[in-house]
Amino acid sequence: MKKTLPFTREELQTMIDQYPTPFYIYDEQAIRANARAFNEAFADFPAFQEYFAVKAAPTPGLLELFREEGCGVDCSSLAELILAEQSGFRGDDIFLTSNDTPAEEFQKAMELGAIINLDDISHIDYLEEHVGIPDTICFRYNPGPLRTGNDIIGNPVEAKYGLTREQLMEGYRTMKEKGVKRFLVHTMVASNELNIDYFLETAKMMFDLVAEIKAKTGVEIDAVNLGGGLGIPYFPEDKPIDLHTLAQGIKNLYQEKIIDQGLKPAKICFESGRMMTGPYGYLVTKMIHKKETYKNYACLDACMANLMRPALYGAYHHITVLGKEKCPRDHKYDVVGSLCENNDKFAIDRYLPKLEIGDILVFHDVGAHGHAMGFNYNGKLRSAEILWQGGKQSKMIRRAETLDDYFATLRFS
Repeated sequence: MKKTLPFTREELQTMIDQYPTPFYIYDEQAIRANARAFNEAFADFPAFQEYFAVKAAPTPGLLELFREEGCGVDCSSLAELILAEQSGFRGDDIFLTSNDTPAEEFQKAMELGAIINLDDISHIDYLEEHVGIPDTICFRYNPGPLRTGNDIIGNPVEAKYGLTREQLMEGYRTMKEKGVKRFLVHTMVASNELNIDYFLETAKMMFDLVAEIKAKTGVEIDAVNLGGGLGIPYFPEDKPIDLHTLAQGIKNLYQEKIIDQGLKPAKICFESGRMMTGPYGYLVTKMIHKKETYKNYACLDACMANLMRPALYGAYHHITVLGKEKCPRDHKYDVVGSLCENNDKFAIDRYLPKLEIGDILVFHDVGAHGHAMGFNYNGKLRSAEILWQGGKQSKMIRRAETLDDYFATLRFS
């Protein structure tokens, strides 16, 4: 998949003149089109909803786009629940999928009428003690040795998330006795996965589980949340997931496992984050130094505090050098930031056009788990986030941090 920028050099320069680098840009039109494509691919199901994983890009300016496009939100903390509330979400449009959950998160979820997705069977008593039993409940299922996760999410047996099969059955029986009226089931066994077979295997497992839950507990499942994990093509040679192929495969399984077996038609849900915003976010940064020692270093005004995925995961992010898109990539660089950490590197031995101080470098596919994972080590300040609306139209949806922000929580004697 060829990596190109959606904006022209002149359009980006307009933003650079207005917002000092480094900053993040999100392509509003592309995000909306992607959300619509997701919904359209699954339009043949009795009910479908994508719940955007707030953790991927916790910014109201983006959450509001998803609300307008009919999506819900998946939250994992009190702050994310409040972000959802402030962005106009209520009730069944919110999932709380957290773990090791404090009472205040359950309390806020109950206040909002959100769907509570319990991560452990012991949380039943905890929930009842602190906030009571809601009318709707979901359990997160961990298939353990029955499935193998992909390289990122790991072996389910080693994962801290979810209930075992036996605990799941006990949980549904218990909640039925406590008067719960609606039941959902959820799982998550892959992350950043491009192989559709992973998701078809998950759908088959979950639809079979729906039948088993009905047979063993009498509980009818109202909705199946297949989790997230839909990957994006970070590398130019990667191919994106074909949503229609995915939807058709799940539909065939749904017909066979749910409809043909006479089970209650269940709503299908996803909680994708990366796929919804990842390809449509860009980090814009300027080269401020060029260092030549044992290696050639391109030194940027962004650092790992702005984008930590390469240092944390060894993740690849394609780089476009503005104005040099057609130049040969025949110079090898380590692309680095200014943190006092030797792993503060965006790219190692990356071939790029010949770089000069003042060049603008744009990192692709940073729209999810990019700005959201920022931090303040070395007193670095987090950047602004900009929503690009086409042409020279843009708006700031998060301002850059200032030194006053950094010092605001400190107390000097």
